[in-house]
Amino acid sequence: MKFNKNKFIYIVSPLKIYKSFFSDLINILKLNKVSFFQLRLKKKSLKEKLIIGKKIKRICKKFNVKFLINDDVYLAKQLDADGCHLGQKDMNISDARKLIGNKIIGITCHNSIKLAKIGIKNGADYLAFGAFNSSKTKKTKFKASFNLLKTASKITKTPIVAIGGINSKNYKKLLLNKANFLAISGYIWKNKKLKPIEAIKKLK
Repeated sequence: MKFNKNKFIYIVSPLKIYKSFFSDLINILKLNKVSFFQLRLKKKSLKEKLIIGKKIKRICKKFNVKFLINDDVYLAKQLDADGCHLGQKDMNISDARKLIGNKIIGITCHNSIKLAKIGIKNGADYLAFGAFNSSKTKKTKFKASFNLLKTASKITKTPIVAIGGINSKNYKKLLLNKANFLAISGYIWKNKKLKPIEAIKKLK
């Protein structure tokens, strides 16, 4: 998977799609800093996810951003998304491949090189490590370190995604320590001080 160093942002959707979300998303993607957008909606019906997903897919396509689905390989197939992100308790990579073929499949590796090695062996397109900081989006069970990023980058050329409480104050250190992409959600969508577009502009 080729990646552009300047487009290091991997956006994870807010848990609720609010009224001005689509126009915010268009304005963010216009900045040409985002490589991936992951749709992560836990509490919506399939019908709602399909309606929202189709809309986001069109926006992502327009700005050449890869559109991924969190956890749900069947939804990724139905939407003909660019791929999906799998947690350790979700479908395994080889079964996901059978369903969506040569699309992007990323895997959560928490803070474990062992899980990363399994992911590499199974043909994951990227490895996601975290959490690097405490996060408002998700309860932090696993704590990851900069050393982990460096170790992972030595054993593989597979792109590395860092996740967990990333914001304008701590993002640079992750990039300097070999993260290729930064998965960001709360800092953009739940920022009390900055609008989504202002928040993203601070990540240079």
